[in-house]
Amino acid sequence: MKLTKNLIFRNRSIQIGGAITLFMILLALFAPLIAPYPPIGMNIPSMLKSPSADHLFGTDEFGRDVLSRVIFGARISLRVGLSVAITTGILGIGVGLFAGYFRRLDNPIMRFLDAMMAIPSLLLALAIVSIVGPSEGTAVAALTITYTPRTARVIRGAVLSIKEQYYVESATALGAGTLRIMIQHILVNCIGPVIVQQSFIFAYAVLAEAMLSFLGVGPPPPAPSWGNIISEARGSMRIAPWIMFFPGIAISITVLGINMLGDGLRDVLDPKSRVQGR
Repeated sequence: MKLTKNLIFRNRSIQIGGAITLFMILLALFAPLIAPYPPIGMNIPSMLKSPSADHLFGTDEFGRDVLSRVIFGARISLRVGLSVAITTGILGIGVGLFAGYFRRLDNPIMRFLDAMMAIPSLLLALAIVSIVGPSEGTAVAALTITYTPRTARVIRGAVLSIKEQYYVESATALGAGTLRIMIQHILVNCIGPVIVQQSFIFAYAVLAEAMLSFLGVGPPPPAPSWGNIISEARGSMRIAPWIMFFPGIAISITVLGINMLGDGLRDVLDPKSRVQGR
């Protein structure tokens, strides 16, 4: 355990990715204190002003400060991403654990998940949101349905491997109950793959939320999210490119940071990757 902690703190990807991710989370949490202007406050005389000392990221077609909207947009985008990572983790662990442990359930569950994964994830989420209606909760639910099969497959693979270990066979021989074996002996040893997988799901969900918002089926305006800020800027893209540029950069930096964090965690928590890295 001590060795793993040392590896985590020494890993360059974790250091850089963790710093970026933590910065964006703190930016979202303290948005009301950091943002220089209200995110939905219109100021028509200041419309479409280029970046300056008064408005570091410029203003949009309604005179709203782009920097403030990008800062507040982090709240929705990261909240959706984190919610999806948590819900897919819970559902994926449950489905993957049962599929891997009970062989009779394995084939029907995995064939159903394969069918879901055969549909492009964004298309599936778009269809669900279009049917139910755009909102932040709907976006979370749609992306949870879309990404749960990925987590379930990872957990199922880990369970199949761990179930064959001697300590699990010993626990079974000693009369340990099924639930105890699944939780104390199998699930505990799946924590590493779960953490790594959910870090990537977090990044996927942030990007997917931006795509859904850009297409007009994410959290609806006037509440700013990075996707709908970019979407609203399409009409003034030529004369005010900064409106699209800065939220796009925010998305790129956030996804890059989370992915770097996930890569670093995979190097540390996956012994096979660690051996290959040497």
